[in-house]
Amino acid sequence: MKIQLVTPAPLTLNNGNKITAQRWAGMLKKLGHRVKVTQNYDAESCDVLIALHARRSSDSIQRFHKRHPELALIVVLTGTDLYRDIRRDRKAKQSLELATRLVVLQQMALSELPKRLHAKTRVIYQSAEPLRVRFANISTNFKVCVIGHLREEKDPLRAKKSRPKRREIPATAGWASYRIARPGKFWLRAIWPASRQRWKAAQTFCRKRLPAASR
Repeated sequence: MKIQLVTPAPLTLNNGNKITAQRWAGMLKKLGHRVKVTQNYDAESCDVLIALHARRSSDSIQRFHKRHPELALIVVLTGTDLYRDIRRDRKAKQSLELATRLVVLQQMALSELPKRLHAKTRVIYQSAEPLRVRFANISTNFKVCVIGHLREEKDPLRAKKSRPKRREIPATAGWASYRIARPGKFWLRAIWPASRQRWKAAQTFCRKRLPAASR
């Protein structure tokens, strides 16, 4: 099968959208398909179009549907789509309707979609290669580092909200609490001001053995 995979990210950048597109392309190629990764639909003949982002790839989605309404059009919904764009952006909403299949990356995403779209939506969980690890007492402090484009729709305070209360930690855990590592100064300047103090207040300490990835 000939597949074109559209990602809105410039292919010169090394960001999450590009990495996702490359990983999916690699897996599809291993299954025997021919895959071309592009930033926009180029009107080249293909059997199916896979588009990352309902809003940012909306022009490609509309062009492909207009040229080939009979072919499969798969739209992969990102967090930005689910928790922001499909709620208020006309093009994102139109992409949901044009898609022959919608893909989400976790089960709770279905609650963000109209029920009439559930039948054509599939949940595909992201995967990762397991790492060989060794345990080493590299620190007496256990730090949790949250990495990513921490915009409001990404819910960057989720790590703080999910930390267990002291009374909920079993005695066998070997640690009393943990620390959410403070973001860098650049990110603190970029995040909306109301959250800066909340991030600082989220920091606590812990003592626990850490798994260190073997080299």
